Amino acid sequence: MSLAVHYRVAMPRPHAHLFEVEASFPAGPEVLDAVMPVWTPGSYLVREYARQVQDVTARGPDGQPLPVRRVDKRTWRVDARGQAVTLCYRVYANELSVRTSHLDGSHAYFNGATVFLYTEGTRSLPHHVTVDAPQGWRTFCALDSEGATFHAPDYDTLVDSPFEVGPHTPLTFTVVGVPHEVVVWGDSVPDADRLCADMQRICEAQARMYEGLPLKRYLFLVYLTDKGRGGLEHQASTALLFPRTGLSSHRGWEDFLTLVAHEYFHLWNIKRVKPRALVPFDYSQENYTTLLWAFEGGTAYYDNLFVRRAGLMSPTRYLARLGETFSLLHSTPGRRVQTLTEASLVSWVKHYRPDEHSTNSAISYYLKGEVVCALLDLEVRRATRDAKCLDDVMRLLWQRHGDGSGVPEDGVERAASEVAGVDLTPFFDRAVRSTEDLDYGVFAHVGLEVSFRVREAPNDKGGTPPRLKGEPKPKGWLGVTVRGSSTLSTVPEGTPALDAGLYPEDDVVALDGWRVDGAGLIARCEDKRPGDTVRVTLFRRDRLMEVPVVLGQKPADAAWLQRVERPTDAQKAAFQAWLGSPWDETPGPA
Repeated sequence: MSLAVHYRVAMPRPHAHLFEVEASFPAGPEVLDAVMPVWTPGSYLVREYARQVQDVTARGPDGQPLPVRRVDKRTWRVDARGQAVTLCYRVYANELSVRTSHLDGSHAYFNGATVFLYTEGTRSLPHHVTVDAPQGWRTFCALDSEGATFHAPDYDTLVDSPFEVGPHTPLTFTVVGVPHEVVVWGDSVPDADRLCADMQRICEAQARMYEGLPLKRYLFLVYLTDKGRGGLEHQASTALLFPRTGLSSHRGWEDFLTLVAHEYFHLWNIKRVKPRALVPFDYSQENYTTLLWAFEGGTAYYDNLFVRRAGLMSPTRYLARLGETFSLLHSTPGRRVQTLTEASLVSWVKHYRPDEHSTNSAISYYLKGEVVCALLDLEVRRATRDAKCLDDVMRLLWQRHGDGSGVPEDGVERAASEVAGVDLTPFFDRAVRSTEDLDYGVFAHVGLEVSFRVREAPNDKGGTPPRLKGEPKPKGWLGVTVRGSSTLSTVPEGTPALDAGLYPEDDVVALDGWRVDGAGLIARCEDKRPGDTVRVTLFRRDRLMEVPVVLGQKPADAAWLQRVERPTDAQKAAFQAWLGSPWDETPGPA
């Protein structure tokens, strides 16, 4: 009988939110160190999963108790004496996110990194998991299975295969002969047939790009909640968290489809083609790479693009969403402080741990990475006269590194220059390694230009031309963002609020002696003119204060992409090659 690690996961008291786990390791060392990961691949933050482990005991092959003691935050040491060891323990699971685990009376969801102790010596062995599910519940996982037992070839594959257990009836569809399941928890989908049809079209568009799928089945785990949005990619599955009310609106439905496209594209970009710095994963500490901008930002660029390629988003709407991304980038002062390479490298302490100063000191590698990859796509198209594009760069990386060997830190740049046929080092020097503002001139290749205007309302995300005709009336500008009803959440660099001494966490109560909430504060400041002085009354902690502020001029940081007035035939052809729609086609709604 071949050596393997065996787990049994039970949930006899789901209301207690405790998984009961047995982990059985084959005979081997005199001393066995069983450890818990501190993070999970795809989410670059040390989350200290061992903090939820309790009641650890150990026994030998004949059931006799063995000494076990905790030696550090993530390690339990067993005096094994060369025998096989079974560890029994409980894991508290009451955090519903795609990166953690959740157990209650309605279902069980668990990521391997949060539940399965492992040893370095057995990490490469087969790992088997038997799930003891409550009566009437089914277990869903992308791993091969026999009855209630699931089989992974090694620990890394197990960690990358989340489990969902519950009284679910899955939705199904097929892509190039590969079965796909969709398991939904939290609420029913308003239109399940439409959801499956739209998801299928997106998956088919991605399969066409790579000429097939690198797996034999795929599992979507969808969690519809009251709030929150996010996803976590896995080798043959993904977990998606989305507001249940979002699926009832056109914009919300569109946003869900971009989330689907994003996580599914990770099948190639990060799960199989990954930074070499992550090979193999070190679950004990941070794993550093400067390439997250390419793997996450690049995937963010493709998520909207694949919804467009699937015919589920008009070209006009696609350009509007891209303009919204540009607007968000240009309203983030941190873009002038942190480079993309640094943002990738220090994601462990910056991106996943934002605070009130983050907007001033950091830039998201998702956000700027998406914009840079859009520009890179157009740079390659321009250099090759549309014979090549970013798709070819991605396919080259897949050809060279799809075996999981990992992309070297300069691998993306070298592949892009090779496909473009020109040295793109100057582009990467500016876009990735500097804090200079990006050069949008390459949009002329597809007959577009990036323009900026002043935001016309507090909820104006940019992406579209000005709605108001003529020269807009200058508005007074305070420059803060508000959390809740009246608490200042951020005070960005370069704003009148910062210059005057307003602080994050200040609670605003009045403006010029009249009571206001946060929305009223901003609206009434905009009713005034630049140069006017207002008096902001607030509580700073428990002290009542009044701060005078000289209002400024709102910056023109809302971006949109507009078509040039007299496009050439070459620009029209390049536009169609990029977005798959004729230049002269009537624009769809934005």
